[in-house]
Amino acid sequence: MEVRPLPDGADPQDGPTNIELRHLRAYVALCEEANYTRAAAALHLSQPALTRTIQQLERIVECRLIERTSRRFALTDEGAELLTHARRVLADVDTVAARLRARSAVEIGFAWLLPTSWLAATRRRYEAAGGRLTLRRVDDPLAALDVRAIDIAIYRKAIRLPSHFDSRVIATERRLLAVSVHSPLATATDLRWADLAGYPLVVNVVSGTTHAGSWDEGDPDRPIITCRNFDEWIELVAADRGIGGVPDLARSRAPHPGVVYLDIPDAPPSHVYLAWHAKPEPSRAVRRFLGVA
Repeated sequence: MEVRPLPDGADPQDGPTNIELRHLRAYVALCEEANYTRAAAALHLSQPALTRTIQQLERIVECRLIERTSRRFALTDEGAELLTHARRVLADVDTVAARLRARSAVEIGFAWLLPTSWLAATRRRYEAAGGRLTLRRVDDPLAALDVRAIDIAIYRKAIRLPSHFDSRVIATERRLLAVSVHSPLATATDLRWADLAGYPLVVNVVSGTTHAGSWDEGDPDRPIITCRNFDEWIELVAADRGIGGVPDLARSRAPHPGVVYLDIPDAPPSHVYLAWHAKPEPSRAVRRFLGVA
């Protein structure tokens, strides 16, 4: 086969020296459309950008691929040979990428009890669409998300997020009062939320839902006992160091022999949130998960 050289003045060293996938995708699109304008539109490129990409490809392989004629679009023998191989290469790459994406999992980080019905429904919808979910317990889901140790954070603490995060509410939960079995409150009746404003309060500063600001008119001298996870929180409450507020899921999912959970009719509800990286744009798998969550 006679190799047709590049036009006079073309330098094989101009631009990239190796064929890249973008060259092959541009070349296949051009061959299928047989028209620079239509191919550029299909690739979401400008026509000059497509022309430069094809010229780069011809420099890399050091031969003409497309006949230079104004009457019709035609490939050289070398161009037809490259088209056959380019289609096979792109098909192989796309197949491998699809298989790897199908095996990838979205990792969800959470500090403690997950909203069971939401998780079951979301997992069912996501896995029916071909995705996989994995769960990871961490003390601070938002910190783990920030360093990209997880893909999605589930959290309950109502705070202002960094600008590169986005979030949404996925559930609203009733709030219970948690007290030690040794506390006089353990047998109290007809308690109102405002009645609790002066009691010592145990606060999980990382992932808790209740803090001094959860009361409109709290006691500024109220003792606050802080901790950093649920396990510490419930042991401090059991030790009668203070009272605590917790979503009602704890009553059935986190019973403790030293803790009594009490219904407070006017206790403000708490919310469960999802958070994810909005900048840069999340991966395709995360976007699919958000679509079913």
